[in-house]
Amino acid sequence: MFVNVETRRQPRIHWAAMLLISICVVTFVVLALMPAPRRVTFLLEWGTVPANIFDTHQPVWQQLRDPALLRLVTALFIHVAWLHLLSNLLFLMIFGVPAERALGSVRFLVLFLLGGVVANFAGAVSLAGVVRPIIGCSGAVSAILGAYVSLFPRARLGLVLPLGFYLEFVRVPAFLLIGIWALLQLLFSYVGPSYGGYAWWTHVAGFLFGAVFALLSRGAIMRRMRR
Repeated sequence: MFVNVETRRQPRIHWAAMLLISICVVTFVVLALMPAPRRVTFLLEWGTVPANIFDTHQPVWQQLRDPALLRLVTALFIHVAWLHLLSNLLFLMIFGVPAERALGSVRFLVLFLLGGVVANFAGAVSLAGVVRPIIGCSGAVSAILGAYVSLFPRARLGLVLPLGFYLEFVRVPAFLLIGIWALLQLLFSYVGPSYGGYAWWTHVAGFLFGAVFALLSRGAIMRRMRR
């Protein structure tokens, strides 16, 4: 269990992270209730299938107008394994809530969606021709982690450790938890068909996009803090 200790009170209402979490949970439940054949069809239709998204034999600029690119967005909300969903939403809460407070809900939502699209597109390019879908919001969460590192490079997060019958509260560098996230994503990329292809570049691209996005948003953040 991770606890983020806030340093100042924010009176504004922040809704983006909770909205994204709700959509992911609802989609997961709906998929869980589907018959297996229909679920597979849904994943292939709405997941990011590299073979259907990116064709190495055609100019990139022509493919950017293809309606199939909508799947770069819809794939973000699809999870078929509870562990995959739980890990994504856990880190979305840990790092997304403070990032949303700094960026604002609208800008945070843009970060999640654009970061996820860029991440999925990078994954599709790196896996061109693969027919297994890339699903889940791991790329978007990676973008949020990248933004968090840019916004709070020296941040330390509270960690509650179970030690026998007691709970010990310690503060650890955010980079340590991000390292745990990277290890989890590496594991998810190589085990089980639920996680699609070996989409490691999806996470790298998302992280880099988030870092750049946060750096470009510093001016807007300073204006928000002065209000």
